[in-house]
Amino acid sequence: MRVTLPAVVILAVWLGGCGGTPKEKAVVATTAAIPVSTVSVESEEWPVLYEATGTVRARTTAVIAARMAAAVREVRVQVGDRVREGQALVTLDARDLDVNSRRAEAAREAVRASLPETESGIAAAKANLDLAQSTFGRMQELFGKKSISNQEFDEASGRVKSARAAYEMEQARRGTLNARLAQADQEVRSMEVVRSYAEITAPFAGVVVAKWVEPGSMATPGAPLLTIEKEGAFRLEAAVEESRMGSIRVGQAVSVMIDGANRTFEAKVSEIVPAMDAASRSGTVKIDLPGSATSATLRSGAFGRAVFPRGNRQILAIPAGAVTERGQLQSVIVAENGVARTRLITVGQKTKDRVEVLSGLTAGEKVVFPASAALSDGDRVEVRQ
Repeated sequence: MRVTLPAVVILAVWLGGCGGTPKEKAVVATTAAIPVSTVSVESEEWPVLYEATGTVRARTTAVIAARMAAAVREVRVQVGDRVREGQALVTLDARDLDVNSRRAEAAREAVRASLPETESGIAAAKANLDLAQSTFGRMQELFGKKSISNQEFDEASGRVKSARAAYEMEQARRGTLNARLAQADQEVRSMEVVRSYAEITAPFAGVVVAKWVEPGSMATPGAPLLTIEKEGAFRLEAAVEESRMGSIRVGQAVSVMIDGANRTFEAKVSEIVPAMDAASRSGTVKIDLPGSATSATLRSGAFGRAVFPRGNRQILAIPAGAVTERGQLQSVIVAENGVARTRLITVGQKTKDRVEVLSGLTAGEKVVFPASAALSDGDRVEVRQ
């Protein structure tokens, strides 16, 4: 039988295949289950909290102003300086006051210089009165014996009345001088008080937080020169919504978080301002911070949050470490029948190590904890406790 060339080639290839190594078969690898730990989604009782923002203020603040119009000669403090009670802060030009003080003192000395003369006049008038009374006594005795005439008796009586009037006049002069002296003393003291206005001092120990005056400027009554805050006494003035004001009481315990100090303080409500702000529809609640909140950790004007407890409520919660955040999305890995399933969730309140779950999970489900970046949706998992 004749075999063509193509047929011979095909036959050779087939024979070579039959005589070589057997064809390798593909092996399908089996992926091993990833061991994970899980926690159950649990129902818990959490406190209901209301948060209000506010500003830290010093409990005691003094705006220092002048009591008289005068030029500023010296400013002895700068912003940030600590001052003690009674320390001189600002000195005003008091030369006009000094002139007036010396004038008042001179007037007082002039009144005092008149006192010796008045005293001498009183003494002389008293001596004349005593003499006139003594003479009148003798004349009265003689008049009873008919030894002197009516004329002589009347003259003796008139001398007594004249001496008494002179004595009373000298006493009146002394009274007038006493009144003038008291007035002069009062004028001197008044000038001393006014003169003291030229030296403006600190009303209490604190820190200078604002300054509006420089040497050479004109101080006017009531115009602010400096602002001083008392150290070691701060409070948070929180803006509370109108609808929440009715549930807040003086003395209520509050947690206060101060951003700048990175601390949380346990404090109490000290005052509730009765007036409401018409623009924001909110009221001001003042919360006294504890003594540990010193100026070393706090600054006036710092931003703070006040958290008011309002009872309890039931929620679903999981450990914060089980949640993965990508941008605005939060997710967890749920172990379902040995398979990892990615579940998007919505979280609510957070504590230090737990978060509230608003949606996406139900009580009793098993959530991988801690969250693992190596796990993907659909991976096989082996739950190990």
